[in-house]
Amino acid sequence: MSPDLLDATFAALADPTRRAILARLASGEATVTELAAPFRMSQPAVSKHLKVLERAGLVSRGRDAQRRPVRLEARSLKAATDWLENYRTYWEESYQRLDALFGELKAEEGTRGGKPEGAS
Repeated sequence: MSPDLLDATFAALADPTRRAILARLASGEATVTELAAPFRMSQPAVSKHLKVLERAGLVSRGRDAQRRPVRLEARSLKAATDWLENYRTYWEESYQRLDALFGELKAEEGTRGGKPEGAS
């Protein structure tokens, strides 16, 4: 994924309304009217959110006679998830090192009989 598209994806996901729209589209396509229903905003405002999502490649619009359904395009989400995966691995390794350190500290405490250092 190009850096520009990745930036657009994360910018689109930064807004709670757009995340809610994506969550709704995960259960199936919907029209702008259907997507606007749960929000206190106009259809043109929802359309602006959809344009941001479209530029990021997260949704597409189709044509079905008079109906213009919006569909989730999960490829961009997959690319963002793949990018984040590198950091998940980093944090897992960091937590494993921290667990090992805690294990060493507990073992040291056990060999001292649980007494703080310098205590008699």
